Amino acid sequence: MTNNTNTFEHKGETWRWCTDGTRRRLGPHNAKNYRRMFVAGKYVPQTHPLWKSGNYKSFNDAAFSSFTNYTTSTKGDVYIITNKAWPEWVKIGKAVDATDRLKSYQTSDPFRAYELYHSVTKENRHTAEVEAQKALEVLSKDRKNEWFKVKLETAVSCIEGSV
Repeated sequence: MTNNTNTFEHKGETWRWCTDGTRRRLGPHNAKNYRRMFVAGKYVPQTHPLWKSGNYKSFNDAAFSSFTNYTTSTKGDVYIITNKAWPEWVKIGKAVDATDRLKSYQTSDPFRAYELYHSVTKENRHTAEVEAQKALEVLSKDRKNEWFKVKLETAVSCIEGSV
């Protein structure tokens, strides 16, 4: 067996299992690609905090397959998500990658109406999110978990101003 769970050795050749259940022989170039990381078809360099060789649908999948990297990594995005169904409300959250987080968030809305309004990359996404939410708690008219009834401009200034 090789390091990747989708690949295996058979009679001196490297093979990989495909999503349709078939197997394919890996040539030298394809074998090299399995020592790289791809998320949603895009190459991810080894410098990324969640790097782990393989091909993943989302950073969420990658994070939980490499949970130790996820818990120790602090760099990431603090973001604002909106939905036209609730125009006065904004969601303030954190993720390794805000665009990737939005993709997973869309599954809760059959109309896929959630939009990533704004995101900021921070050295410590955990601390920045907490600071932004504390500031918004004072400035908002109402709060439901990570959702705040506040103007978009106020939310943007709070996540921009956090650590």
